[in-house]
Parts: sequence; structure tokens; C-alpha cells
Amino acid sequence: MDQPEFPQAGSPYHTHLGIAVEEWREGYARLVCGTAPFHANRSGIVHGGLLLSMIDQAAAFSGLYCPHPGRVRRAVTLDLDCRFTGQAQIGGRLVAEGRVVTGGRNVFFARTEVFNAEGQLVAFGSSTHRYRAGSGDPEGVPA
Repeated sequence: MDQPEFPQAGSPYHTHLGIAVEEWREGYARLVCGTAPFHANRSGIVHGGLLLSMIDQAAAFSGLYCPHPGRVRRAVTLDLDCRFTGQAQIGGRLVAEGRVVTGGRNVFFARTEVFNAEGQLVAFGSSTHRYRAGSGDPEGVPA
């Protein structure tokens, strides 16, 4: 998946799933994914693992924005919960919106919601993330 506006956003796992960053700013991230047959579970709807991956990634990105070219911020997920509230059909577009709730020098907390192609909430979650060395500074670290 081509992500020229956010080149530092790509990871092999998320690229494989087709997850892309649509909007990214301080305290907020919106990720999207066009679903395909390989995203299906045995019931023929979007697998919960894709929804959980989008929750984790959107939450993390919401706390990792770095406006300085050639620099990045990184974190690890310490805790992640998810509630599934609906279904997403294969062939539709998913949107995950992550927002920082609060944070400090080393840790931040986020909430994320995932919507199906009809705009219905299909999952939500909250998470705790720890900045990796140097990434607590909004200036980030060299990419």
C-alpha cells in the first residue's frame, strides 16, 4: 500500500493487511483499510483480528505524531482491550480513529473506534503505550 505522505508509518505487517494512514496529527490518527476476501473469518465477515490490529495501530499512532522530517517516535503497546459491537462485510472500507486520552513522559493512554463502510461502530478499545528510548520527546529520534 503506497503511503507517500506518511512514509514513516509503514510496517510490513500493516502493509500486508492493507492498513493505511489517512490522517495523522498530534493526538489523533485515522487509519483505513479496504477489506478483501483474505480478511474474512469462517463466517464470511471481517475477522476480529483485523479490527484489533487497526485499534492497536490507530491508538499507537495517535501518540506518535512527529512533524519533523527524518525523525520518528516509537512506542510499544503495554495493554490493549477491545469490544466488538457489530460486523463489517468483506468488500467494505473500515475506518479506525485513535485519540490520546492522556499521557506523560514515558506512557500514554488512547481510545480508538472502528467504523464499517456504513459508518456504524463495529469495535472500540483502549490501550496503554510506552514510548521507546527518546520517543517521549515530541522532537522524536532520527529515522
